[in-house]
Amino acid sequence: MTQIINSFSEISAQYDAAFVDLWGCVHNGITAFPDAVAALQAFRAGGGKVVLLTNAPRPRASVRAQLERFNVPEDCWDVIATSGDSARAAMFRGTVGQKVYHIGQPHDEPFFEPLKLIEDSVEIERVPLQEAEGIICTGPFDPFADPDVNRADFLYAKTKGMKLLCANPDIVVDRGEKREWCAGALAQLYTEMGGESLYFGKPHPPIYDLARRRLAEVDGNPTGRIICIGDGVITDVAGAMGEDLDVLYITGGLAAAETATVTQPDPALLDEHLERAQMAVTYAIGFLR
Repeated sequence: MTQIINSFSEISAQYDAAFVDLWGCVHNGITAFPDAVAALQAFRAGGGKVVLLTNAPRPRASVRAQLERFNVPEDCWDVIATSGDSARAAMFRGTVGQKVYHIGQPHDEPFFEPLKLIEDSVEIERVPLQEAEGIICTGPFDPFADPDVNRADFLYAKTKGMKLLCANPDIVVDRGEKREWCAGALAQLYTEMGGESLYFGKPHPPIYDLARRRLAEVDGNPTGRIICIGDGVITDVAGAMGEDLDVLYITGGLAAAETATVTQPDPALLDEHLERAQMAVTYAIGFLR
């Protein structure tokens, strides 16, 4: 049975660290949520560690710069782990080949910056699809276009046996009031067409391994009690369940309509939503506060 709480402080003393999603929880893609910032500041003031665990397809330095633009202060978090970091490590190990076709936007350029932490890293060359050994997908070319526009290219790639490296498993994200497609929607389509998609963000294990390593950098007890906080039922919730971690589900994000969240979720609708998704959460709250 899900416990609906009114504030993170009701349960935060039970945990040593929190793996916190960004988009929909700490900011809306434009600006920070003040109540969420205050809740994380209070958690840290009580000794808790905050790992910002995001499916952003970029290095953590790029995400850090974005947080500054969104007015998310550095005193509400300790360290960042991104899907981009995890996926970049795989790319530079040659997981999908040396010559790659990139699906994404100009702001994803940092994804291809050299990664010095990988020994004997592969030199990645971006080429047209017809010359590629594999696909790197950091997001759609147009986040408002139906993913199906990629069907012809994906059919060609599938027949050539190309693997698609998905740098962001999110299906959609809300930027302010607008909903955008993410790389996960394209990877889902490629898989449905019979292609092979490789994932490195939530809910898949590699990003949680990275999050624990990042936590160890700032905490002498990285195996302490951890809670996951997020608004994605197929990413944050599924990932927490897979890692056997407690989860605080933020219902006012992607599931606001399904749970009728204005300030708090409707309990009956929340149960129906989770049952449809075949997921279970430890706690739920309308918005992180």
